[in-house]
Amino acid sequence: MFKKGDHVEWNSEAGKVRGVITKKHTKDFQFKGRTRHCSEDEPQYEIKSDKTDHVAVHKESALKKVS
Repeated sequence: MFKKGDHVEWNSEAGKVRGVITKKHTKDFQFKGRTRHCSEDEPQYEIKSDKTDHVAVHKESALKKVS
């Protein structure tokens, strides 16, 4: 499980991206016009990219903690 403030990385079309978790979602929510499905057992995380102001949302399985 990750928490707000954790530094993580994930794979994107452009390669590996790193960022900081800004929010953990445990209930379905709207993001960029789409419903994202999540739960206490399968949360999704909002992450702000280190290099840009881009915000992404990913499941825990797509993330890897970095130091």
